[in-house]
Amino acid sequence: MKMSPKAEDYISVPQKEAETISILELKEPVKNTDAEDPSKANDTIELKPKMTLLNGITVIVGSIIGSGIFVSPGGVLKNTGSVNMALVVWITSGIFSMIGAYCYAELGCMIKKTGADYAYIMVTLGKFLAFIRLWVECMIVRPCTVAIVALTFSIYAVKYFFPECEPPDESVRILAAVCICILAFVNCWA
Repeated sequence: MKMSPKAEDYISVPQKEAETISILELKEPVKNTDAEDPSKANDTIELKPKMTLLNGITVIVGSIIGSGIFVSPGGVLKNTGSVNMALVVWITSGIFSMIGAYCYAELGCMIKKTGADYAYIMVTLGKFLAFIRLWVECMIVRPCTVAIVALTFSIYAVKYFFPECEPPDESVRILAAVCICILAFVNCWA
């Protein structure tokens, strides 16, 4: 039983209605006029790769640092007991993150397919596990990440109104839910 797909299974998908994506910048259709094998002749329309250095840096900073940097320093300092030990924990965590980033960069250089985690898992472990990974990302990981970011924002926003004590959980949760609803509306409207 072979789990990993063939290279031909993961190529550009031909588009039938180019008008639906006309506002995006597109590459010119690739015309394969191979005289040896006419069955390989195809016309595909695909998006231009447009990731600049600044785009890459903002994606990395947004996904790696995120909003946890505003919540975790107090907990690290409280649980380690000293500033020096807290710095050791932060440096060790940074080294682990850097090793993970190097591994991810190596995967990106070895597997030159779009789709990031999905493509890497599909090439190495097969379509089923790649689908499961994508499903878990869409149904569990992303919604939890949005909830954590909204709660972090709410805690800092509500602390302004309760400077002497801890803000009530109900107000934090309601503000987080309102923020998520507003951002969902803006994303759906735009």
